[in-house]
Amino acid sequence: MPAMTGTDRSAEELDAIVQLSFAIQERLGELAAEHGLSMTQLRLLGILRDREPAMLDLARHLGLEKSSVSGLIDRAQGRGLVERTTAAHDGRAVHVRLTGAGRRLAEQLTAQADATLSSLLDTLPARDRARLAALSRAVVRSAGPPSLR
Repeated sequence: MPAMTGTDRSAEELDAIVQLSFAIQERLGELAAEHGLSMTQLRLLGILRDREPAMLDLARHLGLEKSSVSGLIDRAQGRGLVERTTAAHDGRAVHVRLTGAGRRLAEQLTAQADATLSSLLDTLPARDRARLAALSRAVVRSAGPPSLR
């Protein structure tokens, strides 16, 4: 079967994808707000769950200017969620990591996001959920390699 081009896709297919994105963003936005976080702060905590990236890597991944990331980190640090560290190999490089409180909040948010997003998929049979996950991974991979994916 040949690959579909942009003109082969129906408006209904594209609308369904956009509507799914909106539904996910709405639920994640509500979850973030419950904890007094912005969506960008929610994303930050998700990124930091299993890594300690440099500030520049965070800026690239979040699509923000380095100065905006500095403010983002300042606010999260003020809440006791993150801390800045220096890299062992380069004392000039600043990295960011979760504090104990930040790690606990990130774990709580992960569990709540899993439950919230799972509810979107509950109406699908297991086979369809697995297929949707596989297709989603393929689309994300083809979108390009952000530095922290």
